[in-house]
Amino acid sequence: MLHILFVCLGNICRSAAAEGIMKYKLEKNGLSDSVHVDSAGILSVHQGDRADARMRGHAERRGYDLTSISRPVKFDDFEKFDLIIGMDDSNVVDLMDRAVTLEHQKKIHKMTEFCKKYDDKYIPDPYYGGASGFELVLDLLEDSCDGLIDYCKTI
Repeated sequence: MLHILFVCLGNICRSAAAEGIMKYKLEKNGLSDSVHVDSAGILSVHQGDRADARMRGHAERRGYDLTSISRPVKFDDFEKFDLIIGMDDSNVVDLMDRAVTLEHQKKIHKMTEFCKKYDDKYIPDPYYGGASGFELVLDLLEDSCDGLIDYCKTI
């Protein structure tokens, strides 16, 4: 089984949405039994919280159920997960700083590496923005999750 961890700053918007979207797409593609996904945050400030209500609302309108509970990245995650995917450059740098081996570092990727249609360099944090920011994040995550599904099929 392939294990994928999505990471953003607080684990209440981007990584939580990535987890929910990916679970939905894995189910649609018959890959739920071969790929496990989870999400976490760089910070623990929202630990124990559900995904942001605005993100849940926008996701629900697209048919996604965001059920994750925020948690911080742990050392064990670098052992447990095969892919650790940050939403932006800052997340990737923070993850690299926490990776203690070269093998851990090789697991770290940026979400937009998997985009098929969009050429955005990162998934922006919608937390302090309006509805259009949440919609953009969902657009980018849907696209990158499609690319990630394709990648999963090759390994």
